[in-house]
Amino acid sequence: MTDGDWYDDSDYESAVKRSERVTRVGWTAILGVTGVVGVAAIAAVVVCLAAVVGGVYVVMVANR
Repeated sequence: MTDGDWYDDSDYESAVKRSERVTRVGWTAILGVTGVVGVAAIAAVVVCLAAVVGGVYVVMVANR
């Protein structure tokens, strides 16, 4: 019984390692996409605020 067939968990251990690696890659992708979406949302808010301030400025100048 020295060949290890009776207690060979190498297939299961390699599957666990692969699943852990895929899980890390998945979470990295999720965090990356979330970060990009967050930055895009902040940029959209800044652009909208700049448009509002610009519109208020145009109205103020036009009413002088």
